[in-house]
Amino acid sequence: MSSELSNVIVFIIIAVILFFAIKNSIPHFKGEGACCGGGGKGEVIKPKKLDKVIGVKKIGIGGMHCENCSRRVQNALNSIDGINAKVKLSRELAVIKLGREIDDDVIEKAITDLGYEVKK
Repeated sequence: MSSELSNVIVFIIIAVILFFAIKNSIPHFKGEGACCGGGGKGEVIKPKKLDKVIGVKKIGIGGMHCENCSRRVQNALNSIDGINAKVKLSRELAVIKLGREIDDDVIEKAITDLGYEVKK
């Protein structure tokens, strides 16, 4: 095999790899793709209206990179009965209103099960 033919084959392989890499990255750069496993526009679980707020907790969360990350955390927290949560990506913070006594371990587990870090 001549060196020119080898160079052409290598060039074609590199061109194909670059084509697919760029093609699959374009939606992400437009903000349409998913960053951390999930669709770019996922369903949001609305925070529940609580009859009575017995406490408010602020929890720092590490590892969130995009709106999809914060939406995942917010959905997980709002799926717990007695919690009304809003997650602020820019501050890496969850503001949680409690409608009943909920152990901190339950809240932390909901966050860490998604792969994020609870900052203390």
